[in-house]
Amino acid sequence: MIGDPKVMATKANGLLTAVIDAHGGMARWREREKVEATIVTGGGFFALKGVLQDSEPRRMAVWLHEQRSSVLPYGAPDQRTMFTPDRIAIEKLDGTLVAERRDPKDSFAGHQMSTPWDELHRAYFNGEALWTYLTTPFLLILEGVAVEETAPWSEGNETWRVLRAHFPGSVETHSLVQDFFFDRDLQLRRHDYNVNIAGGFNAAQLTSDYVVADGIHLPSKRRAYTRGPGRRPILDMLMVSIDISEVSFS
Repeated sequence: MIGDPKVMATKANGLLTAVIDAHGGMARWREREKVEATIVTGGGFFALKGVLQDSEPRRMAVWLHEQRSSVLPYGAPDQRTMFTPDRIAIEKLDGTLVAERRDPKDSFAGHQMSTPWDELHRAYFNGEALWTYLTTPFLLILEGVAVEETAPWSEGNETWRVLRAHFPGSVETHSLVQDFFFDRDLQLRRHDYNVNIAGGFNAAQLTSDYVVADGIHLPSKRRAYTRGPGRRPILDMLMVSIDISEVSFS
């Protein structure tokens, strides 16, 4: 039986408000403009795309109130990326342009999981993915994002509440519909989505090891797996791993 949409919306808004408060609160978030963090990335996904992924730490910068992010170094010690929805670029630290692609999402048309990527494809994926992760759960209050609370999820002896977000096309993120799972302490434990720029494969990302930076709470470990039957992550198919440290807001 389908629940009353008004009741579902009210429950979702109440849960989202509580989640936001548990992660530091809107007042604190609005006072910050950018977050920077050290990231170490791995997993089998990059090999499928034909791009090398080493275990060297990189510094990620994400702007909180606009879709903009950057990682350095990228390709060379004096190079960084710059991601916005309408452009991906690799540039020198002095701003000299190395490579760029306008309307970058169009370059993924027809891609499947094993379609090879170039360095701009990977830069775009990194930019939109880390922007999503480092602004969660606050991105759920963006204009045009609709949330609903769906059926709870049983994980062992725990019950996680689930917020389903419907993103507008103006937001560059993995997929238009994504699920966010929160435990009884309202910490994010799992994030489900489809990787649309890689054939739309189903992913379940497990999150853990919360840290606090400038009063903002966020998970420092992310492990994304292919999602199998019963929505269960296939744990022997680690697609992407991200370790986050040295987080600072400004």
